[in-house]
Order: sequence, then C-alpha cells, then structure tokens
Amino acid sequence: MRIGVLGTGNMADALATHWVRAGHEVVVGGRDAAKAAALAERIGAAGHGSLRTAAAYGDVALAALPYGAGAEVVREVRDVLDGRVLIDCGNPVGPGFTLLTDGGPSAAQRLAAAAPGAHVVKAFNLCHEDVWRMDPPVFDGRPLAVPLCGDEEEALVRVRELVKDVGCEPFAAGGLERAGLVEATAALLIGLWVAEGADAQSIAPPLAYATGLQGGQVR
Repeated sequence: MRIGVLGTGNMADALATHWVRAGHEVVVGGRDAAKAAALAERIGAAGHGSLRTAAAYGDVALAALPYGAGAEVVREVRDVLDGRVLIDCGNPVGPGFTLLTDGGPSAAQRLAAAAPGAHVVKAFNLCHEDVWRMDPPVFDGRPLAVPLCGDEEEALVRVRELVKDVGCEPFAAGGLERAGLVEATAALLIGLWVAEGADAQSIAPPLAYATGLQGGQVR
C-alpha cells in the first residue's frame, strides 16, 4: 500500500515505522522540510516532501496533526485527497482533559468537512505514542484492540489491514458519526491515567459479565 503521512511528530513516527516494516511505501510530509527528511531517513520511508506531496501520494493518508491545525491543513490539500482514505488519529483534548469539540462536530467529522472527497476513518487515537512504538502492542498475551469509525467499507478494509500491521486487532465502532464517542473516550481515559493514576482497564468488566447474564442471573 502507498501511504502519505501528514506530520512529523511522534504519532507519525510510531505508526509509519510499523508500516514501513510491513512493506508499505511511505512518504512523509511536513511544513518543516528538514524534519520531514529526518523522519523519512530514520524510518526508511520511500520519500519525503511537503504536506501536499504526502497527501497526493498513494491510497491512504495519515493525518498525524494537532487538533486545530488538522482541518486547516486538510482544507489546503483537499483537492489531492479526493478518493483517498484519510486516517484521523488526533484527539481534541485541551487543558484539564476537556473535550474541545464538546457540543459540536467531532475532530474526524471536521476533517471530513474540510475534504469532502476523502474517506475519513477515525483510528489509533486511544493510546500514547509509546504504545504504538511497541512491536507489537500486546498485553498479557492479548493484542491491543483498535476501534474504527468510518462510513466507507473499502476505506475500513484498508485501515483494518494497517491496524493488523501494527500488531493490533481492529474492531468496528460504527460510522463516522460515532467518532466523537471515541474522542470523548480518549479525553476520559487520558484524564484518569494522568490526573488520577488510575488503571482505566478496570472500568470495564470482562465481556461475559458485561451483558448482565453471567451465571444465568439478570440484574
């Protein structure tokens, strides 16, 4: 697969490293040419260039951009994103772990509005970049699960493949209208991890108990 990476930060580095190792052709794009060149060299990418160069490259583009800049960048290159899959891994989380999109469209929906011809999929936003650097992200023998939100089945098929190339298991979280729920989950989890030092995994019971039917008892 040919993948253009928009951004040169930690998320771009972590995810693109996996995809290069899996044999995909990756081009890194950024506003800072030197940073794009350095990242491309470090991970063994096929090339580097501007944000437009990366957006126009191949089948899939990863928007590894800060919230606030993402929609602006995507709007600038929307003409070359037509028909391409656009992965949004960003989180609209502000000071105090507040959800910056509260009451409005999700960050992923804002990218979709900025580039109406692109097929946006929300993914990879629930973990710190250090988790994505793991090879693979497996905990107690269990691969990390990655929820995906998107409206186009062909786009979801491509992103599922990329999730598996990171060593994770994809699962369907609904259409793009549900991306806001995944982003809100990130705001909640980040707050619990950072502010409370809580093990967020302890929030959810095992699946056998989640329905209330464990042991034949309904509560």
